[in-house]
Amino acid sequence: MSSGLAFPMVSMVAPTVAFPPPPPPVDAQALPHTGMLHTHGMGSHLSAHAGDAAQQLVHQAGDAALQALGSLSGVLLVGRAALLTTRALAAAAVRAGEEQRCLERQQALAATAAEQWRDAAFAAVRLNARRRALEARVARAAAGGGPGEAPPHPDLPPPLEPVGEQLGNLRQQLARYEKDLSRAEKQHAAREQQRLGAELRLDEDDDAWQDALRASRRRALDRFSEEHTAEAEERRMPQTAGRSPRPGLDAAEVRAAGAEILGGLDPYAVSEAAELAAGAVRHAVRRAAEDPRRARIHLNEARKYVRDANKDARLTREAQERAALHYDFLVYETPEGAEDLAPAPKAVELLRRTLDDAVPLTRDELELVERAVEERRCALETIYVRDQCATAVEELARRFGGPTEAGRPEGQAIRLDWTPAGWEPDHWLRATVADGELRVAAMYRDGPERTPEQRALDDARCAQTPERLAELQAIIKDMGLDIEFQVRTEGALPGIPGEGAVSLDDLDRGSTAPSPDTRGAGPLHKTVDGAERRREHR
Repeated sequence: MSSGLAFPMVSMVAPTVAFPPPPPPVDAQALPHTGMLHTHGMGSHLSAHAGDAAQQLVHQAGDAALQALGSLSGVLLVGRAALLTTRALAAAAVRAGEEQRCLERQQALAATAAEQWRDAAFAAVRLNARRRALEARVARAAAGGGPGEAPPHPDLPPPLEPVGEQLGNLRQQLARYEKDLSRAEKQHAAREQQRLGAELRLDEDDDAWQDALRASRRRALDRFSEEHTAEAEERRMPQTAGRSPRPGLDAAEVRAAGAEILGGLDPYAVSEAAELAAGAVRHAVRRAAEDPRRARIHLNEARKYVRDANKDARLTREAQERAALHYDFLVYETPEGAEDLAPAPKAVELLRRTLDDAVPLTRDELELVERAVEERRCALETIYVRDQCATAVEELARRFGGPTEAGRPEGQAIRLDWTPAGWEPDHWLRATVADGELRVAAMYRDGPERTPEQRALDDARCAQTPERLAELQAIIKDMGLDIEFQVRTEGALPGIPGEGAVSLDDLDRGSTAPSPDTRGAGPLHKTVDGAERRREHR
C-alpha cells in the first residue's frame, strides 16, 4: 500500500476551534447500498468550518480583534497556561498590553491572530488565578478571627470568561480587570499589615518611632503593589534588601533603622517572623548607647528575619495562585453534548485544601496534581488534533474536489474517506486519527481477485498518494500543528468506501467562528509558548 504515518503535535492553538459533539451512531440500514455518502454541494458547511486557509494564512490585526474564542481553543490555552511559570504568564500579559497599544496607535502587529489570542488568554488565566487566590486569603482571614472586624469581601467582578469574546473586547476587559484586582489586592494587603502592628512595637511609647514605622509600611505597601504587576513579574523585580547600618549609630538612628526594617515586612508575613524581627530591633535599641557594635548585629538579625519572612510570603502567594490556576483547569466541564473529560477528584481535593487552609502541597502531592493537569491537557490536545485533522481533510477535499465521508468505527478513533477528483469510483484515501496518530492510506474497492489492469491502477494511485499527503501536510501545518508524514509504498489496501460512515453534514461540528472570514487557519510561523520565541518561516 501507499500510506503515511504522522504524529501531529500542537505548536500553536488556533483561536476559534469549538468542542465538536461526538458523531452520531451509524445506522447501517440508513446507508445507501453503495456504502458511499457523497457530500458534494457541502461547500457552505466546509467554508464555515474550515474557512479558506489560503486567504486566511496571514491575519491582520483588525481581523484578529473580530475573532471570537472557541470553547476548545479556550480551555486548551488554559491547560497550556497551567504548565507555565508565573514569569511566562506575566510576559504574555505584557505582550497582550503592547498589542493593544499597537492597535490604538494604528501600528502593525508582528504577531499572528493565534499568538495574539494566546497572549490575551494567558493574561486572563493569570488574572483569574490571582482573583481566586485573593478570595481564598480573604476567606481565611475572616475565618481566623482576631481583633477588629472581619475583612470585607473584595469588590470584584466575576472571573473573566474569554470563550465567546472577541479579542478586542477581551483586551479591554483585561485592562479594567487588572486595575480592579490590583486595587482589591492592595486594600486587603493593607488590612493584613495591620495584623502585624501589635508585633512591631518597642517597649517604650515613642511617637517618632510609630511615625517612622507607618511611613515605612506605606512604602512597603507601594512596593507590594508594584511588584505584583505583569511587568514586574516578567522582570522578577528583586526584593528590597535594605541598607546595612553604618558604624557608630546612636539610639535615634537605631530606632529609625529598625522602623525601616520592620516596616518592610511583607503584608502576608507570618506573625512569628514579625515577632522575631521586632525582638531583634528591641535588643538593638537597648544596646545602642552602651554597645553600638552589638546594636548593629541585632539590626542585621532583624533584617535577615524580614528578608526570609518576605521570601516565604512571596513563595506562599505564588504557590496559592498556581494552585488556583490548576484548580480552575481541573474543575472545568466540557459543554453539554461534547466529549467528557476524566475527573481528577484527588487532585481537586488537594488544591481546594491549599486554597482554603493555606496548607502547602508536599512533593508527592504536587506531582499528583501536575500529573492530573498534564493528563487533562493531553486529553484536550487529542480532541483538538482529531478535530483539526478532520478539518484539514475537509479542506483538502474542498480545494481539490471529490466526495468525503467520516465515521468513528473504533471507539474514539476518527476515520475519514476522501475520493480525490479522477479517482472515482474504485479508489480513495482513508485517514484515521487515533491514539495521537494520523494514518493515511490509499484504498481500493474490495471485490473479486484483481486483474493486471486493476493492479496497475492501484500502483498508479499509490504513486499519486505522496503528492496528496504533501498537500494535506501543508494544510495541517497552516493550522498550527507540527506534522511530518513517514511514507511507505507497498500497494493499496482493500475496503469499502464510506463503510460505517456518516455524512459530514450530519456531523454538525458547527461553525467555530461568526463567519468564514474570521476563522483562524493558523500562523505563518511556529512560536514556543512563554517568553522565548522560536520562529519557522515558510
